[in-house]
Amino acid sequence: MRACGIDFGTSNSTVGVADAQGGRLLALEGEAQTLPSAVFWHEDGAPDFGRAAIAAYVEGDDGRLMRGLKSTLGSSLIAERTRVGNRAVSFREVLARYIGHLRARLIAAEGPIEAVVMGRPVHFVDDDAEADARAQAVLAEIAREVGFRDVEFQYEPIAAALHYEAGIAEEELVLIVDIGGGTSDVSLVRVGPMRRQRADRASDILGNDGIRVGGTDFDRLLSLAEVMPHLGFGAATKGGTGTMPRHYFLDLATWHRINFLYTQNTTADLKALRHEADRPELIDRLAQVIAGRKGHAVAMEVEAAKIALSETEVTRLTLAGLTGGPNPLAKRERFEEAVEAPLARIGTLLRAVLAQGGVTADQVGTVFLTGGSSQLPVLQAVVRDVLPGVRLASGDMLGSVGTGLALDAARRLG
Repeated sequence: MRACGIDFGTSNSTVGVADAQGGRLLALEGEAQTLPSAVFWHEDGAPDFGRAAIAAYVEGDDGRLMRGLKSTLGSSLIAERTRVGNRAVSFREVLARYIGHLRARLIAAEGPIEAVVMGRPVHFVDDDAEADARAQAVLAEIAREVGFRDVEFQYEPIAAALHYEAGIAEEELVLIVDIGGGTSDVSLVRVGPMRRQRADRASDILGNDGIRVGGTDFDRLLSLAEVMPHLGFGAATKGGTGTMPRHYFLDLATWHRINFLYTQNTTADLKALRHEADRPELIDRLAQVIAGRKGHAVAMEVEAAKIALSETEVTRLTLAGLTGGPNPLAKRERFEEAVEAPLARIGTLLRAVLAQGGVTADQVGTVFLTGGSSQLPVLQAVVRDVLPGVRLASGDMLGSVGTGLALDAARRLG
């Protein structure tokens, strides 16, 4: 029986298969092996996926763009609905359409494959085992609904370890640091040529943990620090005796909550708040974003700025056409200050996994970094602080987990 691996990510997804030559990722959109985890649901009821979804939104087609879909798993949002035209669509249905599209691309490339190992974070939800189990159960139900008969799961950092292991010649102790869009997962694993053929690798996993902090949290905090103040976040009302309610800005800065702002109630609320605001022009900008449904476009600018700040100290956000306000500068220094709290949590996570394994930092041979946000200089500084002098390595930032899942699928189900 042939099997595949699917890495359904908060920001991007991959599908992989393995053969005697090793694991490989399939082209999912043109020649691209990654598919942005985005769905644009047209008002006529036909969804687009990935880059096509983002293009439909940018070009102004009528409908709803949805991103950060994985973040709804394990929360009450999974059953909630968003309106598209005359129809209300649940987030669960959106997820099913997206994963069904991944399976359709798999079948087009490889023929029928009914067994899958799906990646999962160590914790979908922090400190809530019941919600975590529900999240996996929903994902398994969706996978079976779209046509997979055998569905198993593997932790995403363990899958990344399997990918790393395929390219080494000697045994070592590796710390996998997977900074994804929605979660940060860390695993301490013994890897090596003599271990990779073992059916049961449980004894090789010395530590494994994760937290619900990832790239979309960095986006949100950067947005709140550099963008939302230009739309009224923290602005004074009633002659300085009050401030603008926070929830509009928190939703606008959070990928999977943006669509909840596109309601008549929000429009009416902002109209009333404008009369109370000490600087009504700021509320006009916020209202312009909401009326034009430009929230995701703002979020895309923020994400692009975060990526740019990995390479440069200062970058400009192009927002004037979206908000009617300025094109503000984002500085790496201010970004790093904004993300201090989640980075501290990642540092604590690293130390906790080392403690689980009963090892000190100098016993780790390599830290293998993967995930879209793992290249942020401030994140790497945290890793170096916890594991000084340990070699940092990185592979395919967006493909390591999918390749590892394919290898795991071939070993367990193939």
